[in-house]
Amino acid sequence: MLDFDDLHMPSTAHISAICVPVALATGGGARAYLAGAGVMARLGAALGWPHYARGWHATCTAGAPAAAACAAAAEGAGAEGIATAMALAVPAAGGVQRAFGTAAKSLQVAFAADAGVRAARLAAAGASADPAAVDQWLALVGGDTRRLALDGPAVPDGLAIKLFPCCYALQRPMAAVRSLRERGVAAGAVERIVVRTRRSTVAPLIHDRPVTGLQGKFSLPYGVAAALLDEHPGFAAFTDAGVRRAAAQALLRRVALEASPGGDGLLDGVVEVEAVERDGRTERVALELPPGAPGRPPSAGELAAKVADCTGPLAATVLALDWDGAAALLREQRVGARA
Repeated sequence: MLDFDDLHMPSTAHISAICVPVALATGGGARAYLAGAGVMARLGAALGWPHYARGWHATCTAGAPAAAACAAAAEGAGAEGIATAMALAVPAAGGVQRAFGTAAKSLQVAFAADAGVRAARLAAAGASADPAAVDQWLALVGGDTRRLALDGPAVPDGLAIKLFPCCYALQRPMAAVRSLRERGVAAGAVERIVVRTRRSTVAPLIHDRPVTGLQGKFSLPYGVAAALLDEHPGFAAFTDAGVRRAAAQALLRRVALEASPGGDGLLDGVVEVEAVERDGRTERVALELPPGAPGRPPSAGELAAKVADCTGPLAATVLALDWDGAAALLREQRVGARA
């Protein structure tokens, strides 16, 4: 919901947004998480960028069968039971990008996770399904089984970590703008800002004139404006009030996109940001990898700051948790909230 999740670049899927809650909800540990994550990474990579480029939300399409694998593994199922659960989750393996910027975006991810848990429980109760349904579904949604890698680590190529609570497509341009801010470029002095990048890298950024916090999370002009305006573009920047503030609305209208054709992912090529100030001074920056990308892992300090943003006074406790402790803490907080 906060859009502060991780991303598997080859699949353009938010693996932990599905597999962490499913593993915790079903009493699973690291093994169950990695089982689901491994399935999701591989199904998502088999779907590839063409699937995402057609408008599918790969977190949901790859996520439902992966959630089933995760939940079934958590409940001790063998290979046959896991395969049956995955097949039972196929009807829920959908979701589209037009949901971005609305509550439906996070809800369709939740529906996929919920369907996977339900499928695992149905399989455990004796419901039958043909595992070949997964193969048929994969072909129908454009997957290529030649891209199914069955070796390597559970999550090939690792996970990208967001440092801003918004769409991953904003992480690189916002990081570039932050470097301009550090050079002394001030929002009030800017005449215009031009972002140059491949078309694929901004595919999910569908809201040019956002008026809500959710739309702001999928808006290139607003992400650029927030990165320049705010000392720390965190949760407050992506509220309705943050997006609607006069300074942000004025600045986002001075942001232009020059997108070159093509690309095959959210980090394709480099992004170049040019800020032209009213006095004629121009500052430019080019960036290939944002902080948190698999090739540029976040520092311990950056991760700690993210946890602090998310959990406030519980940050030290959360940073020290293992799987069992995480489940226990969630139960405690839930009981405390009800009380």
